[in-house]
Amino acid sequence: MEKRIWWKQAVGYEIYPQTFADSNNDGIGDLPGITSKLNYLKMLGIDLIWICPFLKSPMDDNGYDIADYYCVNPLFGTNDDLKELIKQAHALGIHIIMDFVLNHTSDENAWFIEARKNKQAEEHDYYIWQPPRYDEKGNRQPPNNWRGFFSDSAWAYDEVADEYYMRIFSKKMPDLNWENPLLRKKIYAIARHYLDLGIDGFRLDAIAHLARDLSFANSTQNPDYDGLTLDVSKFSNRERLFDYLHEFKKAVLEDYPLAMTVGEVGGSSTTLTALKYSHKDYGSINMVFNFDTCWENGAYGSETLRDDQIITNVWNLKHNFARWYNDCHRDAWLPLYWVNHDHPRVLSQYGNVAFRKESGKMLALVLLFMYGTPFLYQGEELGMSNVDYQSLDDFTSDVSARNYILDARKRGLNDELILRFLRRTSRINSRTPMQWKNAPYAGFSLVPPRIKPVNNYQEVNAEDEIKDPDSIFNFYRQAIALRKDMAILDSVTMSDFVLENEDDPNVFAYRHPGKKHLFVVANFRPYQVNFSSDFLGRKHHTLLQNYLEPSAIRDGNQVSLRPFECFLWEIEDN
Repeated sequence: MEKRIWWKQAVGYEIYPQTFADSNNDGIGDLPGITSKLNYLKMLGIDLIWICPFLKSPMDDNGYDIADYYCVNPLFGTNDDLKELIKQAHALGIHIIMDFVLNHTSDENAWFIEARKNKQAEEHDYYIWQPPRYDEKGNRQPPNNWRGFFSDSAWAYDEVADEYYMRIFSKKMPDLNWENPLLRKKIYAIARHYLDLGIDGFRLDAIAHLARDLSFANSTQNPDYDGLTLDVSKFSNRERLFDYLHEFKKAVLEDYPLAMTVGEVGGSSTTLTALKYSHKDYGSINMVFNFDTCWENGAYGSETLRDDQIITNVWNLKHNFARWYNDCHRDAWLPLYWVNHDHPRVLSQYGNVAFRKESGKMLALVLLFMYGTPFLYQGEELGMSNVDYQSLDDFTSDVSARNYILDARKRGLNDELILRFLRRTSRINSRTPMQWKNAPYAGFSLVPPRIKPVNNYQEVNAEDEIKDPDSIFNFYRQAIALRKDMAILDSVTMSDFVLENEDDPNVFAYRHPGKKHLFVVANFRPYQVNFSSDFLGRKHHTLLQNYLEPSAIRDGNQVSLRPFECFLWEIEDN
């Protein structure tokens, strides 16, 4: 039997430090706040936490714009607070991976400050610079027609250097030039520093974008109304990227064999490309996040749709999970997740606030018994949902939302449509304060947080759910404990993942025909549906279910499932 490394047995939990727990009541979450909640995470069954950026930053993009890679952001604490967090987590058997931002820095980073003022400085070539173009009227223009991910040009003009620097995200986040070997050595030294400090690995942010089309030629895609086009082939998953990662593995990771690495490769990566990153024989990192199982309710790009027109495409959702499993499981490990800090809440995407308890539990069961390492996002275990904001001003802490509002208004959308769309899709949805108890500001802080809480914390909060044996939180505890049973874990990770009745448009059902033959059935609809399977006629017993009194199987092979009803069964094959 394969000896499992620790991260193949773990259940992960993503923490957005700004809104997780505020220990000093300044309205901002911090590292001591995380330390204070480690026992809560241990009670839940978590043994791996991924912490979003906490290093020194002007916070233009919530910490992903790093000004100093070696210093904890004073908003979040001190370097000593980080050491104490690592110490306390390890004492509880909890591993920590940190977000490692490789694609860009802040424009307030000392490297960029030197780069812009001195073109002869070593640091100038740490970034990607190009001279301006000029139109027929002599107006200065960006070097090409590439659009970035935040709605505007992928280039920003710097008056000091009199050049454009590439920045596919915010203009305060200049992209790093990975072609420069001196820059790569700097990055490798940072990685070694944190691994030596006791960090157990990295989530490698925006790793798909490290290599660029260095010809900087215009994209031939049809431009949008403003002459720009988002052509990800110019700066995503390019072949040169894998040379950088192989060097990173050789220069750093091979010396830390227990370190875990998971790369963010976005929605433009195929399974074949993913194997280049994480193949057990020739890949450079352990696994990759993709976004293929996100947005399968049509919310992305749904500006003019009503909320009741947002419907989960269950067929696509389950076949995307199956496709990644079928293409990768023989040669690579997979992470599992519904959402992260860049997505709306899963309960509002694939669940339903009117059936919060039922759908929250269903989403837990479906995720936790698939192949890979599951990652929960903070508050998911409570059934936290999207924002109920009534003003666009409440979204302005997010640079992406700010840019979207400006762009949408230019395109003629009214504020009511913009507000409805952001309540459905904005990154702010996942970044609201963790709802700890029924108290002002959801018990997150004693003062107003930078990001407003959702108003349902009176009913949705950790303190009350811990006490309620039928809560979403306690269902997660049960499900995680079941997954960690070694016989069940063997079936989940070592036997096949097989979709059952795969063309059913409403039910996500799958089996693991291992020594323990596991069968998951989940209704994704807010209404009753029927489900048929020959396996329902076999002798079985229920390991987990989300209704106290489950539906009865009728006619031997059919069950009528109530709204969001789900089961985990063990089938007896004899």
